[in-house]
Amino acid sequence: MEVIEYTPERKRDFIDLNTWWIEEYFGKVEQADWDEFDHVDEEVAKGGMAFFAVDGEGRALATCMAIDRGEGEWEIAKLGSNPELPHKGCGKAVFEACVGWAETHGARRIYILTNSTLKAAIHIYESHGFRRIYPEEFGGYERGDYALEKIIGEEG
Repeated sequence: MEVIEYTPERKRDFIDLNTWWIEEYFGKVEQADWDEFDHVDEEVAKGGMAFFAVDGEGRALATCMAIDRGEGEWEIAKLGSNPELPHKGCGKAVFEACVGWAETHGARRIYILTNSTLKAAIHIYESHGFRRIYPEEFGGYERGDYALEKIIGEEG
């Protein structure tokens, strides 16, 4: 397994992995998801980055994106994996690549919106220094009911 950066040729992989993940766990892809899928290239052009874990044949196993929200605020989003290929540890690898990208590109705060049913993912986030927060709103997603943040430079 290797972790690689997004290229426009990987956009379909990004959409497919996330669409499967969202439909499998939550039943439907929301309009906010489609909006993000439509703007992946623009987010990368603005300084964000999506990463892929790929196998030896170049097949995408997992993906995740670091989005620059401005003023030192970054979001980690769109973590999905391939249901048809072995991908143990791939989600963690792309998540770590996103956090590293955000930190090296000036993040002062990184946040994640997720769902409380995704216990394994929440455990990974917390093991990397993220702590639960309680925002008044959850960024326009019906399924988003759990948020975490990491303040860079703050001991956890």
